[in-house]
Amino acid sequence: MLISDARRALFVHVPKTGGVSVGVAFERCCPDARSKAPGVHPALGRHAPYARILRAEPQVADYWSFAFVRNPWARMVSWWSMIDDWNRAWGPASGRPQGEGATRMRGNDMWRAAAAYSGFEEFVLRGPDELPRVGRPQVEYVRAPGREVDFVGRTESFADDLATVERRLGGDPVHVPHRNRSPHGSYRDYYTDATRAKVAEVYAADLDAFGYTF
Repeated sequence: MLISDARRALFVHVPKTGGVSVGVAFERCCPDARSKAPGVHPALGRHAPYARILRAEPQVADYWSFAFVRNPWARMVSWWSMIDDWNRAWGPASGRPQGEGATRMRGNDMWRAAAAYSGFEEFVLRGPDELPRVGRPQVEYVRAPGREVDFVGRTESFADDLATVERRLGGDPVHVPHRNRSPHGSYRDYYTDATRAKVAEVYAADLDAFGYTF
């Protein structure tokens, strides 16, 4: 989540949708970008849903708001790749001393789960039920009672949609590297019939709202 009071703009950061790169562009266009109002309330968190943000800061209800979403099947592969990479780098199997980095990893529910899951298939079949953040459809981040964000970009058209955001924020579109990009190949190669069906079931609301297909 990022807010610019000067530009009257709000970025809702949906996990695993290129939000780090969007944040770079937002801060470039909006030097006053903030994640909270000092002294008003605790930090909402990096991935606070639109509804929670409005409850904490009702004055931003009239701000131009936007978010990015992603094909749910591709998003799950990206999520697992990130978790698996961190587990390999910092978990006990890495051979690294289990110091501060490992402590941070174990303090995250998804990192801990990754150590227990046997692989991507188990992550897909169990993760959405056991990890609330994984099981939350993206549409729940972008909607609040009676309203939704003003613009929804997509990672599939990331450069064009980010340029739209930059122009709306009063900046000139500048190429922003897609940070934290996953190095995996085609997401379709990761799926079995069972895991494909599980994603369709868990994220049915996203498929309906955004028209995604496998």
